[in-house]
Amino acid sequence: MLPPTVSKLLALILIAQSSLALPSAQEWQEFSDSLSGRLHKALPLSAPCFPVVNGEKSTINPEECSVIQSNYTVADFRSVRAPAYMFTQWETCQRTEEKCLLDPTDPSNPLAYTVPCQQGYVSEYYVAVSGPGDVQKSFLFSAKTGIHLSIKSSGHDYKGRSGSKGSLNLWVNQYRPAKYDLLYIPNFIPEGGERPYAHAITMGAGVPFEDLYKFADENNLTAVGGYASTISPNQHLAFVDVRPSIFIQGGGHSILSPVFGLGVDRVLQFKIVTPDGIYRVANSFQNSDLFWALRGGGGSTFGVVLESTFLVEPRMTLQVASMSFTRTSTNYQPFLRLLVDESYKWGTEGWGGHMGPTNLINVNPLLTLEEATESLKNVSEYVTAQNGSVVIEELPSWEVFFTKYVTTAEASVGVENTLMGRLISTDLFTSKSGKTTLTKTMIQMIQQYAINPYIVVGTPFLFNGTANATSVTPAWRKALWQLGGHTGWQFNATVSQIRTQYEIASNIAQLMRDITPGSGAYLNEADLYETNHEGMHMDWESFWGPNYPALLAIKKKYDPHSLLDCWQCVGWKGAQDVRYDCYLP
Repeated sequence: MLPPTVSKLLALILIAQSSLALPSAQEWQEFSDSLSGRLHKALPLSAPCFPVVNGEKSTINPEECSVIQSNYTVADFRSVRAPAYMFTQWETCQRTEEKCLLDPTDPSNPLAYTVPCQQGYVSEYYVAVSGPGDVQKSFLFSAKTGIHLSIKSSGHDYKGRSGSKGSLNLWVNQYRPAKYDLLYIPNFIPEGGERPYAHAITMGAGVPFEDLYKFADENNLTAVGGYASTISPNQHLAFVDVRPSIFIQGGGHSILSPVFGLGVDRVLQFKIVTPDGIYRVANSFQNSDLFWALRGGGGSTFGVVLESTFLVEPRMTLQVASMSFTRTSTNYQPFLRLLVDESYKWGTEGWGGHMGPTNLINVNPLLTLEEATESLKNVSEYVTAQNGSVVIEELPSWEVFFTKYVTTAEASVGVENTLMGRLISTDLFTSKSGKTTLTKTMIQMIQQYAINPYIVVGTPFLFNGTANATSVTPAWRKALWQLGGHTGWQFNATVSQIRTQYEIASNIAQLMRDITPGSGAYLNEADLYETNHEGMHMDWESFWGPNYPALLAIKKKYDPHSLLDCWQCVGWKGAQDVRYDCYLP
């Protein structure tokens, strides 16, 4: 914790920071010295492959370049490198076309090297955070100099919020508490509380889901988390490198969420450095307003979370269904109708999963194998009639499921990719007209825009949580699906071509808004240019519903001078702010 005198100084500096120039070379050096070598200068990931970098001649490093080319589309390679992002538009300044990209379809393609390598959106400096002291010093440095801050973990970010051109990046990817990576705590009692929780795990910000799931299984436990999935026409794809502590702050859906709740429903405690320089414990008993805000208010907003503790379940048997078939011009439409017709019943039975026009992979922790087989009879018969593959099996744990179905189907990275999405209200599934409307919308996505709908069955449909305990939009509690899709472009696309793809994403999002007035969207996976139902302007109702005014008040309490700001986050300064000069207008 910063001494009171330092906290007062911080407040005074924050008041004046708007008039200050960016850091001088001497200030950077002094800051670096204070961090004992944990401040690093960063170039774009692919810089070793280019003869000109940031306007200066550079010597190509053949060995480094070869490694980058070989691993350009590997998630685990990118996740542990501060300048790298999973979706490479966030390594570029899209508005000015400043970039340093390779061709993900052929990283040795010489066409990529015909343009100079430029810094783009990548922060020139980052702090490899090793503890709260590094964050406290970074906040103070930002306040003194006016340098903007950004916060990054693995770089799994569809909205560019974990970076910013010209910012000082706080890289928490490698942070794990000194005494442990992961800690299982039977009978965990939050600080200041009295009632114990039977099973809990504490982890640092740098722990990925893959490690968490393995650790939980070794302790006969199940951690409820996601795998940030997308769906292609014939297979299920996933990311295994996402950091749970970042994931849960925006909501955190899982295919176990229908029964066990969202990630925010399961958090018991955070440890966070807030912009006033104080290292705080946030739970139901102390800093409870901050705890509520962190459970759905989004990351990079209220501070830097370094540790989190959350409920876990005993190891459980799962029924797993994996089905797919080859698409024709007509056979996907009856399949989508069937998914819509069956989904409400499946929801009452505890199914969660991911589905697309020709495939599904669903799990159920409540049914027996015999019951699961009967539950899926209609859809399995249809897939079989299309000469497709049907597997319905019982697996002994989440870790076994994750290893078999997720880690072997990793999603494409090193590509340009944007999402759109909407929470689909349960009432659409309870009337004939609602089901018809939803099915037609998905078919329109395919026929008009050539975008495959991906269906996340990860809302807390059966979960009986405490009302208003979290700050996510209440629309989560009234939805059965999260419906979305994704679109992308080539590494050398023009500004006009990129803008077209964003417009397609926004048009599809509007189709979803039109059929779900009063619902909302998952802030981590919504349209980059999210608007209100009328398509007029950014509407906080989409992400937080009636919770936004309270979230904004908490933001002003803990960050009164807006030291932290990110795209469409609570209290953001708007698209006109200099931080967003690389976004397309």
